[in-house]
Amino acid sequence: MKKLLTGVLASALVMTAAVADAKTLKFQISSKSGDWAYNYLTEGWKQLDVVTDGGLKMDVLATKAVVPHRETIDAVANGILDGDMNAIAYFAGRDPAFAIMGDLIAGYDTPDQYAEYCMNGGGKEMLQKIYDTLMPNKIHVLGCGPYGKEAFVSTVPIRGVADLKGLKIRSPEGLAADVFRRAGASPSSIPFSEVYTSLEKGIVDAADASVYINNHASGMHKIAKYPLYPGIHSMANLQTIINKSVWDKMSKPEQAAMETLTYSVWSSMLRDSRLDGLDQVAKDKAAGDLEIIDWSTVERKKFREIAVAAWYDFAGKSPLAKEALDSNLSYMRKIGLID
Repeated sequence: MKKLLTGVLASALVMTAAVADAKTLKFQISSKSGDWAYNYLTEGWKQLDVVTDGGLKMDVLATKAVVPHRETIDAVANGILDGDMNAIAYFAGRDPAFAIMGDLIAGYDTPDQYAEYCMNGGGKEMLQKIYDTLMPNKIHVLGCGPYGKEAFVSTVPIRGVADLKGLKIRSPEGLAADVFRRAGASPSSIPFSEVYTSLEKGIVDAADASVYINNHASGMHKIAKYPLYPGIHSMANLQTIINKSVWDKMSKPEQAAMETLTYSVWSSMLRDSRLDGLDQVAKDKAAGDLEIIDWSTVERKKFREIAVAAWYDFAGKSPLAKEALDSNLSYMRKIGLID
């Protein structure tokens, strides 16, 4: 990974002048210490020190290290944190627009489509507008995007939409929870760091958790023997934001370094999570300890139909939510995903 990132950055950035005192940025993320995603982001953002010639360093903090996972945007706005790399859907309670931008459940076919929308198709700008409206002059959006399509984890077999009825499911609040509720499940919002124990104790039967390799690194395979892969549901959209005052004080080369690293780290993370996930799936199938379930096209279509109705209902809850949905749909039409 380091070789790839260095190559990308070398062609995109001009090294900043050496400075006496490095500024260490504290960014809280959505993963707990030791997770695949935590380790990947920690390693990837070490490049910041290199490309700024020691001017900037990144301290990647695990979820809840400073504030609860739903309070990171307030901490960033108030300067308690310099930034976050967190799941946008966590803030759906602030405005339904966060739910739309956080995970247009059953929407995009591939993570690459969603990532391209975020970085080059208007998604980043839409997210910035949401923050400018709700928290004026407090937050600068560096980027957003998924790092994979999530693999549902379950302690019971879920072979189609009908099997969701009556299940207790961990789901992000907002749009995703509404879709599962419409499908007959009973959703509850639990941070990813608590999913394992919630499954173990029977608090939930299944979980909209993370990508396959991150679920495995977190030990989900030890207790949830019926994963759904490829996932049926979520591609959680994660943001990278920074306190606007901190951003404005950076030099132009430092800002360029932050923007380029945001894109390159997430792009390489998206690729490697897919490759590592496929490798782990092959190993798990060979071991025979898990039953990896792949829904049929018919069942996936049923689930998407449920989700689409929820999209439009959520979009009607606020002007920003409607604009966020319109932004997504415009890009989907552009790439031929919908008519």
